[in-house]
Amino acid sequence: MIAILYLIFGVLIGLVIGSLIVAVYYNKGLSRQSKALAEEREKLKVDAEQIIAKAELEGENRKKSLLLQTKEEVHLTKNELEKSAREKRIELQRDRNRLNQKEENFDKKTEAFEEKEKKLEEQIKEADRKEIKLSEKESQIVAEMERISGLSVSEAREQVLDEARNEYQHDMAIMLRQMQDKTNEIADREAKEIIVNSIQRYASDYVSETTVSVVDLPNEEMKGRIIGREGRNIRALESLTGVDLIIDDTPEAVIISSFNPIRREIARLALERLVFDGRIHPSRIEDSVEKAKKEIDQSIKEAGDEAVFETGVVGLHPEIIRLLGRMKYRTSYGQNVLKHSIEVCWLTGAMAAELNLDVSLAKRAGLLHDIGKATDFELEGSHVEIGAEIARKYKENPVVINSIESHHGDKESTDLISNLVAAADAISAARPGARRENVETYIKRIEKLEEIANSFPGVEKTYAVQAGREIRVMVKPDEIADDDMILRAHEISKQIESELTYPGMIKVQMIRESRVTDYAK
Repeated sequence: MIAILYLIFGVLIGLVIGSLIVAVYYNKGLSRQSKALAEEREKLKVDAEQIIAKAELEGENRKKSLLLQTKEEVHLTKNELEKSAREKRIELQRDRNRLNQKEENFDKKTEAFEEKEKKLEEQIKEADRKEIKLSEKESQIVAEMERISGLSVSEAREQVLDEARNEYQHDMAIMLRQMQDKTNEIADREAKEIIVNSIQRYASDYVSETTVSVVDLPNEEMKGRIIGREGRNIRALESLTGVDLIIDDTPEAVIISSFNPIRREIARLALERLVFDGRIHPSRIEDSVEKAKKEIDQSIKEAGDEAVFETGVVGLHPEIIRLLGRMKYRTSYGQNVLKHSIEVCWLTGAMAAELNLDVSLAKRAGLLHDIGKATDFELEGSHVEIGAEIARKYKENPVVINSIESHHGDKESTDLISNLVAAADAISAARPGARRENVETYIKRIEKLEEIANSFPGVEKTYAVQAGREIRVMVKPDEIADDDMILRAHEISKQIESELTYPGMIKVQMIRESRVTDYAK
């Protein structure tokens, strides 16, 4: 045990001695490395100083070179600027010389002009003096003529004009009558030919409808079933369709009333289906109304497509075609509006062909002239305003828009096709009852016609006949001569045109009666 302890102690002493030896050698190595680093540092310092000195030398040389180059460039630029300045001075001197020459010439011309102006002023003064003398002489001559004739200048002028007017009034009346007769004859003949040829190419039956529809019932008991318990069935049908159902003493019939033709047609189809089925209650009514709406929508689409196909008008917006189909259920003064529009389309196209105009554009304008009537019972405004707005919305041709706006005279027509549309519209609506007016408007128009004619001097009495399409004017024979009647009738016609709005034409017929009375005794 003791031996082991001695052994361990010896080992520890050996380790300590070894560590001391290693530390001594390590310190010697570090010392040698420090010396080497110091020498290397000194060497690098010397090299750095040499590099810095070399760089400073090169920088100095570069600086001198740049200074020399800059001086050369400054010298060259200075020479160029001096040369340019010399050229500019020479050019300015030339301009100054030219300007001086022009100033001298202008001064000479100014002096010459002033001399001419002085001469002209003298001539004007001389002319004024002569004019004063002439005026004095003219006044003396006029005064002498007035003294001799006993008339003033104004009286003499009026007398001469009256004599000329009386002398040529008869000739003027004859010429006016000849021109009117010839013009009316030519225009009447050509218009009749165009209208007759156009009408011969097209003919159509009218579909007459009213604001009410009648649904036939199989028996009187069906009325009670339509009304339902406490009126629930009839209320449901009226609320779903927006119409009024009139159940009165009319035997086996129910009347559907509404100003909206489409709603009225939906109600008619739904009610007929309910009557045929026999099962009438609110849920069944709702189903029938929905089916009727789908049928009407399909019918509208088919009617629009059929109208477009029939007339050959292509390129219409689908919404416009749908609006055309809606006009199938719209009537105006007893005419079906879709049939009327198709007829106007054909007539306008036929007249356009006679006049060598654009037939396709004319037919398009004729077909769409009443497009506003498809929605005028739903929107505010006249069918003309609504139709023009629809045409603008779907970017129709300006001629079509003007035809819509002017076919009732609301605006002035800007194209010949617009006039043809208005003429075709009047032709299509010319059947009896198509353009009737109420009694109050009719009476006011008749009274205004007679009032206008009676306002002219020499008119004794005026009678409006043929529903206001003709007025017969009785004149006083002692105040209006035969030659004056043509001019007076023309004046009355012009005043009627300016003050009244009326369809067609109004014939002004003047009557002058000479009576001779004698007595046999």
